[in-house]
Amino acid sequence: MSVRNEYVMSLAGVNISAMSYDELVDLFKNVLKGGMHGLCISPYTEGQKPGDQLSEEQVRRRLNIIRPYIKWVRTFSCTEGNEMIPVIAKELGIKTLVGGWLGKDKDINRREIEGLVELAHKGYADIIAVGNEVLYRKDLSEEELLFHINQVKGSVKNIPVGYVDAYYEFENCPAITEACDVILANCYPFWEGCSLEYSLLYMKDMYRRAVKAGNGKRVIITETGWPSTGKSFHGAQPSEQNALKYFIDAQKWSREDDIEIFYFSSFDESWKTGTEGDVGAYWGLWDKDEQLKYW
Repeated sequence: MSVRNEYVMSLAGVNISAMSYDELVDLFKNVLKGGMHGLCISPYTEGQKPGDQLSEEQVRRRLNIIRPYIKWVRTFSCTEGNEMIPVIAKELGIKTLVGGWLGKDKDINRREIEGLVELAHKGYADIIAVGNEVLYRKDLSEEELLFHINQVKGSVKNIPVGYVDAYYEFENCPAITEACDVILANCYPFWEGCSLEYSLLYMKDMYRRAVKAGNGKRVIITETGWPSTGKSFHGAQPSEQNALKYFIDAQKWSREDDIEIFYFSSFDESWKTGTEGDVGAYWGLWDKDEQLKYW
């Protein structure tokens, strides 16, 4: 039996809500072997954080770990070694959604845009993301963000250009939505306090709202996931069992309805506790030591 057929049969008519932990792990293995659309890359090893220089060895090592399971990889920055990720990914036969990190620092923004355009011109980007949750963080105004989106669109031809943010920002900011070739929506039932039981329905509604806002444009879920450890957020409870269920549900929906999803994330990264609390370090399918969590 092929891996693809094994994957389909493993999900056919299965009620995961009643499964034991061990049964969920077995199903997770089959789903992972069947492959997924894409993963968000977590390049920082233990003790590192954004601002530190990545090495080619660590980028190559982590891409080789996730390579058997993905078609696409999503990056977040084009500086400090992150620019190596799409180059090595292409070498390994992985498609790339390449992101430039924008914030309040104009010099960093300039270098990120320059790196983004350079990677695109050299053929290392299949889709371009100009910024990530800039409006959500209120780092730039709509006008400033529009300037950067149009700056990249004016420099790069024949590659879809978009912007990544929470799904509802594309409803709230029609000028940004209009400027994008592709809608890149982050959908996190967890961060809206949704219980695991209703999380898939909630994510489907988030996606539907982004599709409606996009008015016919291609919509990609650029982040979704569930933490395996940490404090609850309203009705959303982190646990290994819930993380397994959410991953399986998301991949099942992606496969059945042809939804492009970049799962968040590949590896646990301890530095994220500074911005997200204790759950921040536990969104990966692999742990901080690059061992698959559920195997």
